[in-house]
Amino acid sequence: MLEVKDLEVYYGLIKALHGVSFEVKQGEIVTLIGANGAGKSTTLRTISSLIKPKTGTITFQGQDITGKAPHTIVAQGLSHVPEGRKVIGDMTVLENLRMGAFTRGDKGEIAASLDEVFARFPRLKERANQLAGTLSGGEQQMLAIGRGIMSKPKLLLLDEPSMGLSPKLVEEIFSIISTINSQGTTILLVEQNAFMALQVAHRAYVLETGRVVLSGDAKKLQKDEKVRSAYLGE
Repeated sequence: MLEVKDLEVYYGLIKALHGVSFEVKQGEIVTLIGANGAGKSTTLRTISSLIKPKTGTITFQGQDITGKAPHTIVAQGLSHVPEGRKVIGDMTVLENLRMGAFTRGDKGEIAASLDEVFARFPRLKERANQLAGTLSGGEQQMLAIGRGIMSKPKLLLLDEPSMGLSPKLVEEIFSIISTINSQGTTILLVEQNAFMALQVAHRAYVLETGRVVLSGDAKKLQKDEKVRSAYLGE
């Protein structure tokens, strides 16, 4: 479904990604794990064309999307839930969700998707007319994910969905991620909470200073001594 090949990205003179390559197959949850500054968020932002790579290619469903306009990538079925949620605070929950469907034209289908989001996140339905900026951190994360799936994506990019949340909410968010995947959406997950990421993912890639240094089955990587020592606190 997604193939990233030999991505090199610079911030000015600083090289952030050094030939990053990986793939995501349809139906999978694939996670990118690594320390702060490893290049995880940069990778997602490059895939969704918020950053332009110096070299390398990104292929989505057989089409080269490298450097395409972000809104055309969304229309093709790729949605990005950014780090820090980025909800629009002075708009209501409902308005934020409708913004997620900006590439879609069928009002009936948009209404059906809205019902699905509210069924999945009952708290958002309760707060539909509340300003997004007044929500708790966990509710804002639910809104960010809900807004992401309003575009009806084939592939959902999730950037640090557990950041700043309590352990109980982290478990709830990861349960939601598993459910979304089980209902047919492929997921590429960037996450510092390596333990939880490896619990839900099928496969994983480990990034260090802009390079993929390890990859494989997520459950096997959980048992890898290097991974356990560096990322699982053991």
